Amino acid sequence: MPAMKYLHTMVRVHDLDASMKFYRDALGLVEVRRSEHEAGRFTLVYLAAPGDEDAQIELTYNWPDASGRAEVYSGGRNFGHVAYAVDDIYATCRKLQEHGVLINRPPRDGRMAFVRSPDGISIELLQAGPALAPAEPWLSMPNTGSW
Repeated sequence: MPAMKYLHTMVRVHDLDASMKFYRDALGLVEVRRSEHEAGRFTLVYLAAPGDEDAQIELTYNWPDASGRAEVYSGGRNFGHVAYAVDDIYATCRKLQEHGVLINRPPRDGRMAFVRSPDGISIELLQAGPALAPAEPWLSMPNTGSW
């Protein structure tokens, strides 16, 4: 049987700048490569967790048409989610909040949290290794919206 290797997950985005602020600046992913395709009128940006370039997320931005209209996407929830292991779930959630990201499912258990990208893609954050001891403000924080 031929070997198989995970390459990336593609997510269509409405606003590339807002998505880069989320995925790169708030979540901490690094841009691996970018390509502009003028004939097809789209941009591809590949991002990965620092030190883990084998697992990438591809942001696909389809340029507006000649009249300035952009394609409308929906259904982020039925996509499921993208998951990342993090060294300190509390520090990661704090950083996301500092960037204005709503923590939809706080890490009350010291193990798992969910946030959403600007396009409604659900992002699961999992504590690497054993769960951290439950701590405030996360312990008392309610769920907000859906994830």
